[in-house]
Amino acid sequence: MGINTERDIEANLQIGPTDQGMVRLFVAAGDIEIPMDFDPDEAEDIAEELRAAAAAARKVKPRRK
Repeated sequence: MGINTERDIEANLQIGPTDQGMVRLFVAAGDIEIPMDFDPDEAEDIAEELRAAAAAARKVKPRRK
């Protein structure tokens, strides 16, 4: 499975600060829960990567199905 492999799985994503001063990405899908904690600097780096990916995705012409 890779970044371009489509899957028919629903998941919920929650993002927020923890009481320990970390930023948590919490992914829940079915019976699986994945908490991922990052220090604020790491979270800023991830946010930059998300913005860069969004900018690149806007430039891609969607394939016809």
